[in-house]
Amino acid sequence: MKRSLLFLLVLALFKTVAGTVYYLSPSGLDTNNGTSLDSPLRMPDKAVAKAVAGDTILVRGGTYSISSTLYLKQSGTSEKKIHFLAWPGESPLFDFSGTATGKRGISLTGSHWVIRGLFITKAGDNGMIISGGAYNLIENCRFSENKDTGLQLGAGAHDNQIINCDSWYNADPTDYADADGFAPKMDVGINNYFYGCRAWQNCDDGWDGYLRNGNNASTILENCWTWGNGYLKDGSDPGPKANGNGFKMGGSDDKTLRHHVVLKNCLAFDNKSKGFDQNNNKGSMTIYNGTAFRNKGNDFSIPSALPAGEKAVVKNSLAAQGNKINLGSFVIQEVNSWNGGFTVTWNDFVSLDTTGVSGPRKADGSLPDLSFLKLSSGSDLIDAGVDVGLPFYGLKPDLGCFEWDATTHARIPLANHQNVYDIKLLKAERSYADFSFNPGQADLIYASLVTIQGAQVWQSQIRTSGAARVHARIDRRSIPSGIYVLTLATSSRREALKLFLP
Repeated sequence: MKRSLLFLLVLALFKTVAGTVYYLSPSGLDTNNGTSLDSPLRMPDKAVAKAVAGDTILVRGGTYSISSTLYLKQSGTSEKKIHFLAWPGESPLFDFSGTATGKRGISLTGSHWVIRGLFITKAGDNGMIISGGAYNLIENCRFSENKDTGLQLGAGAHDNQIINCDSWYNADPTDYADADGFAPKMDVGINNYFYGCRAWQNCDDGWDGYLRNGNNASTILENCWTWGNGYLKDGSDPGPKANGNGFKMGGSDDKTLRHHVVLKNCLAFDNKSKGFDQNNNKGSMTIYNGTAFRNKGNDFSIPSALPAGEKAVVKNSLAAQGNKINLGSFVIQEVNSWNGGFTVTWNDFVSLDTTGVSGPRKADGSLPDLSFLKLSSGSDLIDAGVDVGLPFYGLKPDLGCFEWDATTHARIPLANHQNVYDIKLLKAERSYADFSFNPGQADLIYASLVTIQGAQVWQSQIRTSGAARVHARIDRRSIPSGIYVLTLATSSRREALKLFLP
């Protein structure tokens, strides 16, 4: 009965799929047709060979030992993508340790694939390469201990999205010169996008945008973290060819090629060399709300002049320890921690403890919610930035990659902030909830309502004119009944009230 229920639930997830669903299991047989849960295929290449536009491959958890490159050559369409998905709640491991040195794990040359939830390890070269493919989505995949870059894009690959993926411990003996976490490089194309990805302790760089035989590539990174690159799994330094940069934005052999890179809300720390590195890139580079910390080289490095028509921009960025900055006079800078009159100290942060940075992601695949390098209440880095088009709380953006949120960033325990506003829930109807509070003074107060799981469902800014008690209303027409936390906060005061909305 339990198995039948699970089967029905999974089928419900794909009830709108127009094509065939193929099943893979380590206990399957390649003589099966693979079209039912009771007759799964054994090896991934057998399912891939059958898949056409609109089809889905569902992969049960367990280990798949693979000794040759898995080629994904066929393409879906924008309306009928090919899905290659881990079974919900399970983590299939594609072990390519049987491949020869120089042989990749997965080679994706097709377009319109959705690949989700696979763990790819120990390939003889790249864990995965997207070679010429376009409009692919790679989500919640992991790449580790491959003998070159975990995930690389090249041969004109364009308009691909890499979402919530991790890449670590990739290394290429014997020179250790090329294995990065992620690499949109060489002859990569345009409009490739990374979001919520992590790259750590890869022997070369976290991200590498070096070009050869290609020009005018473009890549966007948002909300990505990278650290500890330039070192091996055991923490040793493999030598000078292991560059160890966090985000290497480009470069080329003749120092003329242009990789246009945008980084938003990205974090680089504890790398062997630089945090954010131009190398010799001649394309435009934009860094909004970047944070760098304890990199051995410069935290932000864009020293080489650009050709006419290209520009480098650094705004709202934060060097969390010292000012190891190397930016040419041509770089457009606006309100960064090193040029905005700030003195950054440990008191600006909730925590400098890196524990958990490589830990489990949230259930939805997003990055873990940690205290590391988040701004503490009272920091003058809060509301100090300029509007660059990114979401922010308060009157202005903060500096750095983590926007201050009163519900998660307060350094001082909540007990020390109780009753500063004396919040009272007055009335809760289906379409609204009224509350009152005592501001104590004229102020701008940030109000938010979050679920007990931490998801924000409402926010507002309340301007008070004095000490008189204030009445406010929450529009809850789209907010269901349940238990919530209402928080009122400024940069120096905070109170939270748990309440039930019927």
